[in-house]
Amino acid sequence: MPSVTRRQFLGALGAGAAAWAARPGLLAAAEPAKKPNFVILFTDDQGYGDLGCYGSPDIKTPNLDRMAAEGMKFTDFYAQPICTPSRAALLTGCYPQRVGYGNGVENVKSSTGLNLDEITVAEVLKPAGYATGMVGKWHLGDAPKFQPIHQGFDSYFGVPYANNMKPFYYIRGDQRADEPLDQATLTQTFTSHALDFITKNKDRPFFLYLAYTAPHGPLFPNAAFKGKSAGGAYGDVVEEVDASAGQVLDTLKKLNLDNNTLVFFTSDNGQAPSKNSGSAGPLRGGKGSAWEGGSRVPCIFRWPGRIPSGKTCSAITATIDILPTFAKFAGAQAPTDRILDGCDISPLLLGQSTDSPHECFFYFGFSSIVHAVRSGPWKLVVRDPAAIYGRKDTQPGDNWNRPPERTPPLATPQLYNLHDDLGETTDVASQHPDVVKKLQSAIDRFAGDLEKTKRPRGHL
Repeated sequence: MPSVTRRQFLGALGAGAAAWAARPGLLAAAEPAKKPNFVILFTDDQGYGDLGCYGSPDIKTPNLDRMAAEGMKFTDFYAQPICTPSRAALLTGCYPQRVGYGNGVENVKSSTGLNLDEITVAEVLKPAGYATGMVGKWHLGDAPKFQPIHQGFDSYFGVPYANNMKPFYYIRGDQRADEPLDQATLTQTFTSHALDFITKNKDRPFFLYLAYTAPHGPLFPNAAFKGKSAGGAYGDVVEEVDASAGQVLDTLKKLNLDNNTLVFFTSDNGQAPSKNSGSAGPLRGGKGSAWEGGSRVPCIFRWPGRIPSGKTCSAITATIDILPTFAKFAGAQAPTDRILDGCDISPLLLGQSTDSPHECFFYFGFSSIVHAVRSGPWKLVVRDPAAIYGRKDTQPGDNWNRPPERTPPLATPQLYNLHDDLGETTDVASQHPDVVKKLQSAIDRFAGDLEKTKRPRGHL
């Protein structure tokens, strides 16, 4: 299909919707079903094992546990292993390497950001009549031109990047907000703005993206939660996020929006490789790595009456699936003029299927080079999957020091059966040479396609 600009694509969607609405007698004859609302709750550096419903022995998360009991918990759901690329994937439905983000994160006074020609979830939903709002951490460029209100969001209140970067400040719209920022009240402040957005838009379809800074370090527990968790300061801030999620769910119920709202919770990546961080549970590795602990994250979907309650899904799924899935539920049009890596997972959510739409899922680590691939239970690792933080992983032989683009291929690829060996402890490549060959071919094909079709990051 010929390439079109984002403005042309969105204009065509709006014109099409208007033309349909103008056709005499159609709406009167068959009033369309009410469009669902969407809420994303996105945490920062929260490990796979950091919720009660994922086995945490110390951190109490009754609200998110309730959300899982009333919805569907995913065991094999993937983000990206580092902050900025993960957010690009969530919003665009693409591997971040396809939209200009490989290694690294946006930093202070960055000259780059998410390209304005990319089409975000908000820009897909807005022409379908949605109010779109974002609250919290953006981290896709701190310059005014790259802020969420220029990426499809009607409103934005939040912070430009991670809470360990300075200067740290609030942004309202696309300008720095002249108001004090206390990190101990960040979650509380974000929650208040999120609830305001829901209340103001209760009479129309809405999409809210609430991106917490917690539990990314440094940790600043709120006074009401400080010292309360058996999980230490890290547990304190996670338990406050859980309380925030509870406020969101309670507000939806109070406003009679509960049964028409899909709430989605996940983390941007695994736990950070630092002393006061979370747990990967049974997984190996953490943030920045291509081990499972780097990008396999807790994930819960809840939509009373539509998503079956108390169910667990083990299909391979990912944040790149959010854009096409929300588009399907909203009756909106996902982009067709560009490659999307995500798939519509609505059949999984509605209990109509248990099969993943992904033949393969690719891991990059903290890099723009494919480090590993998963297909079904099999995971082939072809490059050193460790991250680069200058620290040693808890697993012998892992090297955290190599620059991402200089990570050499492993002398011999490693194969793991994740169904039998979730902790990636036993390489079975020598026993399954046919599987190794098949997955190596998949990596080669995908890497070649990516090189030909990747799109540039935005620049000032």
